[in-house]
Amino acid sequence: MHLKRLLRGEPLVLAALCLLCLLLFALPLGLLFRIGLTEDGLPSLTPLLEAVAARSVRVALWNSLESAMISALGALLIGTAMALAIGLSDLRAKGVFVFVLLLPMMIPPHVTAIAWVQALGPASPVLQALGLAPPVGATHPLYSAAGVWLLLTLQHAPLVFLVVLAALRALPREMSEAARIAGARPLRLLSRVLLPLLAPSLLAGFALAFVSALGNFGIPALLGIPARYTTLPVLIWRRLSSFGPSVLRDVAVISVLLAVVAVLAIWLQSVLQRRARAQVIGPPQASLRIALGRWRLWVTAALVLYAVATLVLPLTSLVATALVPTYGVKLTLATLTWDNFAEVLLRQGVTLRAFLNSTVTAGGAALVLAGLACLLAYFLTARSRGARRVSGGIATLAEVSYAVPGLVISIAFILAFLRPLPGLGVSLYNTLWIIALAYLTAFFSVALKPVAAAYGQLDPSLDDAARVSGAGFGRRMWRIFLPLVAPAAGSGAILVFLTAYNEITVSALLWSTGNETIGTTIFNYEDGGYTVLAAAMASVTVAATIGLMVALDLLGRRLPPGVVPWRI
Repeated sequence: MHLKRLLRGEPLVLAALCLLCLLLFALPLGLLFRIGLTEDGLPSLTPLLEAVAARSVRVALWNSLESAMISALGALLIGTAMALAIGLSDLRAKGVFVFVLLLPMMIPPHVTAIAWVQALGPASPVLQALGLAPPVGATHPLYSAAGVWLLLTLQHAPLVFLVVLAALRALPREMSEAARIAGARPLRLLSRVLLPLLAPSLLAGFALAFVSALGNFGIPALLGIPARYTTLPVLIWRRLSSFGPSVLRDVAVISVLLAVVAVLAIWLQSVLQRRARAQVIGPPQASLRIALGRWRLWVTAALVLYAVATLVLPLTSLVATALVPTYGVKLTLATLTWDNFAEVLLRQGVTLRAFLNSTVTAGGAALVLAGLACLLAYFLTARSRGARRVSGGIATLAEVSYAVPGLVISIAFILAFLRPLPGLGVSLYNTLWIIALAYLTAFFSVALKPVAAAYGQLDPSLDDAARVSGAGFGRRMWRIFLPLVAPAAGSGAILVFLTAYNEITVSALLWSTGNETIGTTIFNYEDGGYTVLAAAMASVTVAATIGLMVALDLLGRRLPPGVVPWRI
């Protein structure tokens, strides 16, 4: 009877989650760290030290740290300022601003880089129309370290904005109201009350921007390579692409170095967060609405100008480049052509295949992770201490995997699945399955966070009452918990899909002929010199992303609060 109980219900589900954890996290990352942190089968730092001894690795490491630190600081300042303006003021059309300001986060980094290169280059249709285009042959202003820093800042500022805005909504108003009654002006209220309370969230936003910039591949590749500003992800890609699997061990060691830096950053963030945490009393309430008065017009204008400069200008240039026959030709009625769109949508089989592959892998990963998150989050709040410890260990591995850059995940999966699966004789390498599994590993934490927060708000007596009534685990999940956490699971699934749909860092080293993704296809077009085709496909990708977000936003009016992440 005891054995039968173990083979059903919670123990069986938790055991299955542990097995899946071994497959997705422990096996790939374990093999990677075994190469980077062992020598002759014994723990050793020698492989890492030997890698750092190479000048190319040291330079790439410094460039990675420098670009991540500078861009994270810039993203923190910009994202926090936007969150405070929208979260605490009486601005109008806040929902529109949130939607527009989050769009750059949903656009792939390599598409962002392509759009900005075309927006500020000699062939820029916008600058040509204004007579401000740089002369032909001049060095592109973005082909520099500063260009990499700038675009990484703009790419990750929405991440900080989202984190800080969510923190503002969760703050109780009592202390802020007390400070205002005591006569504190907005600036004093901000410096003495709100910013200290927001310190943990500010650290979290900075760490998220830092780790995201550290693992970013598209922007440093397209801007850094021409400027000879190589970061670790670009160095990994160039070595593996140039020399093949024979240098897999060297690439794995560099990947471990990148992973160690990312994990150390997350660990330092958690330590600082614990020290900066301030206890607040009272439930979350609607955020303050500070009247801006005559400043409201200026704040609104500043946000509109930022949106135009960071979104409209590059995307307009991207579309304009896609509408000319050859890169560099000025867009006029005589030169306007739709051939590039026809080429990528109707004639090039690789692009249609890439759209299908990305939709299937991203959609499948979103659905699977939403289900797994619902199961794992249940055990994170279970009464059993053992279940909480085991599920907490899985959640920690998911956090580490999210912190580890996508290119490192790629190397780990190559190591794990390069050979055929034991006993089956089937190889996942050079198939779409390896990309789908890598998505599960890379984005599990994204799906888990909102669901875990939703479970944390549920009354434990719900589970007790269902148990007393004789409901088994499956029935309790299906009839009680899944309906209650479905909005949070939907929110996580949406974020996973939008993130995975256009990504390139995970699939950059895992794709193969027939298994291309949207991100790798656009990058290959641009890298191969087919700029107008890259612009056309990137334009279609951006239009599809915006269209999906608009549809979800409209649907979100009929869905429970929290399903669509950017709705306020």
